[in-house]
Amino acid sequence: MGKGLDLDAWISKIKTCEPLEECELEALCGYVKEVLVEESNVQPVNSPVTVCGDIHGQFHDMMEMFKMGGYAPDTNYLFL
Repeated sequence: MGKGLDLDAWISKIKTCEPLEECELEALCGYVKEVLVEESNVQPVNSPVTVCGDIHGQFHDMMEMFKMGGYAPDTNYLFL
């Protein structure tokens, strides 16, 4: 995990629809960028998996799907 990043606290804030501070968001984006650069274009997906259509950036829709289907990592999701 990235140094100085409190991902669990940020996830808790996001789950309650509380916005991250600008500095937190910048740090998170930097961390995600580092992770994605190391990722392959094709990722293995463990079954069972819940396949979801494009949610068009609708955060609240995604949170509703998590409430119904379970939160990651307990439920595997594939977003198209």
